[in-house]
Amino acid sequence: MSNDDDARPASARLTVLSGPSGVGKDSVIELIRARSRWVHLSVSVTTRRKRDYEIDGTHYHFVTRAEFERMVAAGELLEWAEFAGNLYGTPRAQVEGQLALGNPVLLKIDIQGARQVRAAMPEAQLVFLAPPSVEELERRLVGRGTEDPEMIARRLEHAHDELEAAKEFDEIVVNDSIERAATELVSLLGSPAIC
Repeated sequence: MSNDDDARPASARLTVLSGPSGVGKDSVIELIRARSRWVHLSVSVTTRRKRDYEIDGTHYHFVTRAEFERMVAAGELLEWAEFAGNLYGTPRAQVEGQLALGNPVLLKIDIQGARQVRAAMPEAQLVFLAPPSVEELERRLVGRGTEDPEMIARRLEHAHDELEAAKEFDEIVVNDSIERAATELVSLLGSPAIC
């Protein structure tokens, strides 16, 4: 005899979105945020400085390094990583709480974080957002104008390693069109595509 009250809907799982800098993860997520409000977007914690367009609590929870380290020590993060001198992590309670309510959760993190999530939650679905080409990725990184040439070079070098890791993921979505990539990603969540 099964207890249906404890059964979580198949769509209520964590889906991790990862890919190299400049591939368009934020653009795809913003489209999903606007059109598919039923998807819970996990908001990561970071020590990175807030960009002009970002809203604390919407794009990231911006904290000090000391607060971040306290969260790590207390086991409050599902995963965490350091990149370019900044710390990034996922609040465990936020993800587990939404899943317990039966809501699918979408989490945007780097490759290192995706590996930690795979170890902590093997049932999570890992999706890699890939550029149509390395040349297009470079064009996007330069075009966004948020970093100096040295940082762009570091991100491109790191991107080659990240592209190699795509084979570790359950699904690969090519971002040749934000609309198409968002629709494909939403369909992977197990619910209707964007209307």
